[in-house]
Amino acid sequence: MLHADYHQSEMAGGRVAHVTLKGPSVVREICIGIALGLAAGSLWKMHHWNEQRKVRSFYDLLEKGEISVVVEE
Repeated sequence: MLHADYHQSEMAGGRVAHVTLKGPSVVREICIGIALGLAAGSLWKMHHWNEQRKVRSFYDLLEKGEISVVVEE
């Protein structure tokens, strides 16, 4: 009988067990921030290494004499 009354009061009150919306989770936000920071940092580092490689190859060619920065007349 107690079980039936509990069931009826649940039905009469219209209470439904569902997920309630909560505020942002601090731990989740920190994890997302770390992941995005690492992704952006790695992309920036790859870009930096690519530019460094271009500059190094330019100065190597300049030192070998294969290219010149002086305009030929």
